[in-house]
Amino acid sequence: MSIEVKNISYTYMAKTPFERKALANVSVTIEKGEFLAIIGHTGSGKSTLAEHLNGLLNPSIGEVCVDGVNLKGKGNDVRLAKHKVGIVFQYPEHQIFAETIYEDIAFGPRNSGLSEEEVELQVRNAMKFVGLDYDKFAQRSPFQLSGGQMRRVAIAGVVAMNPDYLIMDEPSAGLDPVSRDGIFAQLLNVFREREIAVILITHSMEEAAQYAKRLLVMSKGQIVIDGTTAEVFKEQRGTLQEIGVDVPESIKLTDLLCRKGLKLEGEALTKDQLVKYIKKAKGWS
Repeated sequence: MSIEVKNISYTYMAKTPFERKALANVSVTIEKGEFLAIIGHTGSGKSTLAEHLNGLLNPSIGEVCVDGVNLKGKGNDVRLAKHKVGIVFQYPEHQIFAETIYEDIAFGPRNSGLSEEEVELQVRNAMKFVGLDYDKFAQRSPFQLSGGQMRRVAIAGVVAMNPDYLIMDEPSAGLDPVSRDGIFAQLLNVFREREIAVILITHSMEEAAQYAKRLLVMSKGQIVIDGTTAEVFKEQRGTLQEIGVDVPESIKLTDLLCRKGLKLEGEALTKDQLVKYIKKAKGWS
């Protein structure tokens, strides 16, 4: 099972004075069960690509297939294929609309034709996944919540649809560290327990390094690098710098410590790895 992006291009406001090409001949395959991140500077095409993965946008050229179904077609097969791909946008308040949290999360399952008993079960399970107590929150207005809680409701609304592929567009934007860690903890729960694919769009190289096993690096509407997180950050640093993408702070600190004479085991992708390497180099472990 996979999402196949085949040579797609997309132009905003085509044939107008404001025409802008956002994607140019992009091809990639995303398998169910993998956790990948899409990184790149602002305007590189990350969000535009994401919106093609569930049919919110249709390519000007090329095609996107979910489990073998072309999203550009029509019919029940296409509708079901689109429902396999959930997307949580950067600003959840733009995605939340109902008077209560229950009704907001229930919207997708209810429109899939489930009975009210099945809808309630989906809502309960989704709220449990994102750490929101059903009895406490179900009948509350989502617009009375904190930013982190609103993001959890948005995630729950997508999770309630049981997607095979979950797209998260800047899930930690504007959140404090505690809320950010809570969001990623729940995201990892969903990823592991349901064995879905997670596509993380982020400007944070630390988040990409900590959670993703594979990186897609975009620039000027194209995927310029596709590789494992370790390979990209450790072996493609020159290319990243050329297109305006940084590396995680842990790698920079590793370099600094090595220049200062501390012999570390290798370049650390994450803070936890760096702490481990420092302890070993100092003989503290």
